[in-house]
Amino acid sequence: MAHLSKVLISKMLMSFILISSIHLAVANAADAPKPKLTLEQRADKARIDSQRLEQAQLEKARQAAKETAERENKIKQQSQTHDWEAQQKLKAQKQFDERESREQKYLREAKEAAAKERKIPKP
Repeated sequence: MAHLSKVLISKMLMSFILISSIHLAVANAADAPKPKLTLEQRADKARIDSQRLEQAQLEKARQAAKETAERENKIKQQSQTHDWEAQQKLKAQKQFDERESREQKYLREAKEAAAKERKIPKP
């Protein structure tokens, strides 16, 4: 049993040392100075970054234009629906007015006919 605990302790110690060394290696790599870029390399990097940014902005602008066009179409269709409704109301009003004028004409003709003296022939 004592032998088992010694093996276990030594394995734990080795694991600790291994983890510590990995941690130190990662920390040293992060602290390592970045390689110095030449002026030309910096210009190339800036040019590439600028192109990426421009592409991203263009994509956003395209998306915004697409959304605006969709909203315009939606509003246009809604207004066309209202135009159709207005046309139907005008059409119904016109038909109502025509019907009313026909009724007025028939009433006028009936009154004129009633006002005429008719002589019924005597048999």
